[in-house]
Amino acid sequence: MLEPSQNNELPPIPGKRYFTIGEVSELCDVKPHVLRYWEQEFPQLKPVKRRGNRRYYQRQDVLMIREIRSLLYEQGYTIGGARLQLSDVVKEGAVVPRETLRVLRQELEEIAEILRF
Repeated sequence: MLEPSQNNELPPIPGKRYFTIGEVSELCDVKPHVLRYWEQEFPQLKPVKRRGNRRYYQRQDVLMIREIRSLLYEQGYTIGGARLQLSDVVKEGAVVPRETLRVLRQELEEIAEILRF
């Protein structure tokens, strides 16, 4: 597992619509059983469930998981504190998590690089 301060070393999120729990586990460096637990603890995290109760996560779910991971592993929040922090962020509306901004910036830089050719 990555050291708490190495969240920047997580792999980029591919341009897919849906991700399996195994893919999300690798993208966020969190084990699948932890993801299932977080679904119970964080109401914002609701993957689509299909065929046989299989979970399919969307891009915003992956970003939310990375934010939860950052709050818990890097910033030292408890589950309750992270839940409160995320609910405050949702209520304020104007606050964008740093991880989301980092991912957006990286994607925009990739697009700009493609357009330069």
